[in-house]
Amino acid sequence: MRRLKEKAIHLILFLTAISSVFLILGIFALLLTEGLKTFRDVSVMSFLFGIRWNPEAYGQPSYGILSMVFSTFLVTSCAIIIAGPLGVAVAAYISEGAPHKARDIIKGAIEILAGIPSVAIGFVGIVLVGPLITKVFGISGLSGLNGGILLAIMALPTIISVSEDSLRAVPKSYKEASFALGASKWETLTKTVLPAAFSGICAGVVLGIGRAIGETMTVLMVTGNSLSIPKSIFDPLRTMTATIALELGEVAKGTTHYYAIFGIGAILFIISLATNLIAEHISIKMRVKVE
Repeated sequence: MRRLKEKAIHLILFLTAISSVFLILGIFALLLTEGLKTFRDVSVMSFLFGIRWNPEAYGQPSYGILSMVFSTFLVTSCAIIIAGPLGVAVAAYISEGAPHKARDIIKGAIEILAGIPSVAIGFVGIVLVGPLITKVFGISGLSGLNGGILLAIMALPTIISVSEDSLRAVPKSYKEASFALGASKWETLTKTVLPAAFSGICAGVVLGIGRAIGETMTVLMVTGNSLSIPKSIFDPLRTMTATIALELGEVAKGTTHYYAIFGIGAILFIISLATNLIAEHISIKMRVKVE
């Protein structure tokens, strides 16, 4: 009876795991099959490398997504440049240097931050971050910089949590050996603990990138939604997710515009998948190097 229960539990866990794989494949298949119908009326090159998106134009509509792809990468890069080092620094402080009471307070604040709705963070961007950007830089507050700052805030809880777990998972023998050789606490952290936990930290940063790339409401509210290619992070822009959110609910089903939005979703899925695969490859190489 005991073996039977163990086999049943193993089967349930296996089916649960494999169902997630089929779910992801199903989502990708839906996006791909619907998105490919775009190319009955639009060439692949003009879709991927066209800089003009105007599906409602009379006579000659255009479906170029290059400006949205570039804008997505720009605002996500800005977010990770801010959130990556800050998140790892906070995780290192929590795991290595913070007093017990301070650690509890910081971790509680991080959990609260993770639970704040994205629309509420968007409001903060409109009423606080946007005017501050205008005052400091003399530009419109509705810009890629505003979106990057807010996405960094939203990615921080993920990066901090995963990085902290990775730092805590480093064996104590590594630290003891470092201290025995005369290294200071700072040298032990930077030259022993952080390299040993690099694979986990990398995973946390990748999850943060995924959080930033997939965010919709915040960037829709604060980036200005300009369809031109931004010259810098200070310009208004529109991401792929914002375009899907703005247009999918109003487009007529079965039109080229409808299928083009599914094509954007498929491109977004592929970008996220490629990012995760590259980061996993880097993590494996670093893990082998450390071991």
